[in-house]
Amino acid sequence: MSDTETATFGGGCFWCTEAAFKQLAGVREVTSGYAGGHVDNPTYEAVCREQTGHAEVTRVEYDPDEIGYDELLRVFFTVHDPTTLNRQGPDVGTQYRSIVLYESDAQRRAVEAFIEGLEAEDVYDDEVVTEVEPLDAFWEAEAYHQDYYEKNPGDAYCQFNADPKIEKVRKQFADKVRSEQPADD
Repeated sequence: MSDTETATFGGGCFWCTEAAFKQLAGVREVTSGYAGGHVDNPTYEAVCREQTGHAEVTRVEYDPDEIGYDELLRVFFTVHDPTTLNRQGPDVGTQYRSIVLYESDAQRRAVEAFIEGLEAEDVYDDEVVTEVEPLDAFWEAEAYHQDYYEKNPGDAYCQFNADPKIEKVRKQFADKVRSEQPADD
């Protein structure tokens, strides 16, 4: 087994992005949390009140021999709208902004090139507003946010917002979807 790497993405509610990334073969773990802010140990309540500067993010631990960073970027830019400033669907606020927090120069170069490619190909009608910032700290979200979709599949919010993202991943990245879905913890 090879060593794993991590990638950190914010594209709206972390319940939805966590559930989408968990569909992928090569993804070992997905953790919901907060990053990109100026306060240590932020709480969900403080982040929601926009007092910390953090975004809701998912930290994806993956095996680069099974799935590459570029492939994770493709999924990320498919399951959220990178052209809406501080908004994803019904969720509004800076904590829902589109952001990639890079952990190395290679990741920074990859995401910058990926965004340039999206804009050169006019993939979206509007300009990509995704922030690209170094990851200074990742703060794990409270326990009740972890694996939220798996624990609450009947939740109306999840059905309306996470299910379409999961289906998009399963359809558009069928060759990368794991054959067995992760077990509930």
